[in-house]
Parts: sequence; C-alpha cells; structure tokens
Amino acid sequence: MVDVGDKAATLRIAKAAALVRLTPAVREQLLTGRLPKGEALAVARIAGIQASKETARLIPLCHPLPLNHVAVDFAAIGEDAIAVHTEARTNAPTGVEMEAMTAAAVAALTLYDMVKGVCRLARIEHVQLVHKSGGRSGVWDRALPEAP
Repeated sequence: MVDVGDKAATLRIAKAAALVRLTPAVREQLLTGRLPKGEALAVARIAGIQASKETARLIPLCHPLPLNHVAVDFAAIGEDAIAVHTEARTNAPTGVEMEAMTAAAVAALTLYDMVKGVCRLARIEHVQLVHKSGGRSGVWDRALPEAP
C-alpha cells in the first residue's frame, strides 16, 4: 500500500457511472418493478452502497476509508439502457474513486443478475470514473458523450 500517513485528511468526492443495456421490453419491466426477481433498482442501490463499504476487502491495495456518504441512482437512457450513477464522499488522506467505481460496478452487476432470466442480451458497458475532487490533484471531470 502507498503510505498516506503524511497526507492531510481533506474532503474527497468521487463520482462513477456504468451503463446496463437491455431490451426495451425488459427495461420497461425493470422501471415498473415487474421483473420476476422483484424491485431490481432498490436491490441494486443497496448492493452498490454495500459494495462501496467493502472496497478495501475486495481490492487488495486500497486503503479502508471512513465513508461519509454513498449514493447510487439510476436513469433511463435511450430506448434500451439504464445508467448507474454513484457518488462517494470521505474526509481522508486518500481518494474515494475506487469506492465510487465499485458501487457502480456492483450495482450494474446486480441489475444484470436481476434481469438475466428474462434478457439474455443484457450487457454492462463503460464502468468509469466521471469526477473526482479533493486532495493535491484538485478537480478532474471526464467529458462524457451525449446519451444515445
């Protein structure tokens, strides 16, 4: 692990995103809570938050961080996709990017699990960091293309 003992604890924020592609019919079932496995968005939200808290156990060289806040939200994109948006915050001497990305990845995986029985074409795309702030390197934002 990198030694962060001499770094000041500062407010650090990271945002990540993922995209889950589905058939339009299955996406409609997901959005209306009519999937055979139940309320996929609620389950995926909790799974993403829980995963962010386990990041240091999942990724060997990540520091365990005290998380102040984790949010997982969803948005319909185009006719066949659900965007997963996450945000993680901490006051710590190192960044919270991996926690935000872990939340996005696990929330997307959970959506995949919830739809796989009715949508063999489901796929996860573009798990990525979209924003970070705090610490020495300051603010960074990814320029995202317009939704399809």
